[in-house]
Amino acid sequence: SVLLAALAVTLLNPHVYLDTVLLIGSLGAQQPEPGAYTLGAASASTLWFLILALGGAWLAPWLARPLTWRLIDLGVATMMFAVAAQLVVLA
Repeated sequence: SVLLAALAVTLLNPHVYLDTVLLIGSLGAQQPEPGAYTLGAASASTLWFLILALGGAWLAPWLARPLTWRLIDLGVATMMFAVAAQLVVLA
């Protein structure tokens, strides 16, 4: 069931198609070596998800603590208020 959930999240994510079709397709076609561009994009994506998975496993003990999530929520709220304040000032 975990593999099916992961597959569903991957295949039902519209960003997968936007990145694959638009980013790699349109930008890759403009490159002098489209194959090298595609290989580089695929390598970067693989590296990103590998680091994300290993980082998640490494941070799992800290992320199991409620205090960690309170601090993360506080950081997110602070950023949201900062963005809102900038929008109010600039508007």
